[in-house]
Amino acid sequence: MSPVVEHPLRYAMSNELHARPFPIVTAPSHASYLAIKPAVNAAGRDRDADMAHLLNLLDRYGAEHPQVGATHYSGQIGRHQLKWESHTEFVTYTIFGGGDSIKPFEEENFGVFPKDWLDAAVGTRLTSALIRVDVFESDDKTVEKTKDWFVPESLAISKVLDDQLVIAGDFHIDQNGHTRFAVFPRPSCGDRRIGRVIQRLCEIETYKSMAMLGLNRARELGSDMGATETTLNDLSSEMRGAAAKHDEMLEHLLAVSAELENSIAQTSFRFGATEAYETIVNQRIEVLREDRFLGMQTFSEFMMRRFDPAMRTVKSTQKRLKDMSERALRVGNLLRTRVDVERSMQNQLLLESMDRRAGLQLRLQHTVEGLSVVAISYYAVNLALYMLAPLEIALGVPKFAMAAFVTPAVLLLVWYMVRRIHDQSE
Repeated sequence: MSPVVEHPLRYAMSNELHARPFPIVTAPSHASYLAIKPAVNAAGRDRDADMAHLLNLLDRYGAEHPQVGATHYSGQIGRHQLKWESHTEFVTYTIFGGGDSIKPFEEENFGVFPKDWLDAAVGTRLTSALIRVDVFESDDKTVEKTKDWFVPESLAISKVLDDQLVIAGDFHIDQNGHTRFAVFPRPSCGDRRIGRVIQRLCEIETYKSMAMLGLNRARELGSDMGATETTLNDLSSEMRGAAAKHDEMLEHLLAVSAELENSIAQTSFRFGATEAYETIVNQRIEVLREDRFLGMQTFSEFMMRRFDPAMRTVKSTQKRLKDMSERALRVGNLLRTRVDVERSMQNQLLLESMDRRAGLQLRLQHTVEGLSVVAISYYAVNLALYMLAPLEIALGVPKFAMAAFVTPAVLLLVWYMVRRIHDQSE
């Protein structure tokens, strides 16, 4: 019995599910995170350049290279563990280091990324973060540390994963350009769970930053959309005027519609990506299974107050663009209908004018036919009289009597011939 032929993608797709294992992190320790994104056309960037930048870092530490075409990598670089991932619009580097530094969130932890290597990055820094992992001692001790490390008014802190860990962060950028997070695992918490929480925090920060790019695009469109909406209102008002130049208005409206369609095309990818990133942020927070810590603000509450309004602005802008495009289409259809009606009325008037002219031509033709009968009859009578002149002398009939006899016959004959020619021409 011949074996079943394997689908060529079976193993590749199965391995993809296990390609990005969560890191194993012990407490106390620290992590440094970096996300790099090209300023423009991030989705179409040169992936080989990303790989070359990664290999440059690995070579500095004498580390092994990933496979050709890899989109993820984990390996040892010096005394640290590196995790690299390539995504649709960005690449991420996470470095895990054991032990605890005396000064929390010190810049030396980020020094694993050499300065000249950072300067040669293929893109711009989307975000970077320093994560401190401290063993949980007590609620009061945790509150004391977080108040020293974070901005109190923005501090989000909560118990996660069935109270196995306490996480904290304020999503502020510190003086060194990094966002800070703190993780306090209880002694019973496993190392894989710690690594999973750190990964979730990095993903929340990254996808939050990516989603906020949509807000900037929405703000850029604000003034242009206001001007376009005013133009649409003016066109709608002018369309009701009896003396409006509808052909010119239609051209103007087509220009507005083209501008709206161009804006939709230019923003569809960013707004669509923003929606996807927002969903990921909310999912990552949801899987943490947050519980309130000492009545303080949770991560989900922080996002509800600070992040969700920005996302609603993006959605509102996207909907407003779509509504304006549909409105321009409706106004255009109405305007085209009105132009068609006016042209139909003009055509009707033209046909009526042509009909009147045809009637005049018909009457003129009848008049000309009548005159033709008279003129032809006049010459035909004279010819007939010349032809009958011998009879006039032989019979002794006066000329006027002969003319009176011949004229009616000639008139009838000529009239009959003209009518016959007219009937044949029709």
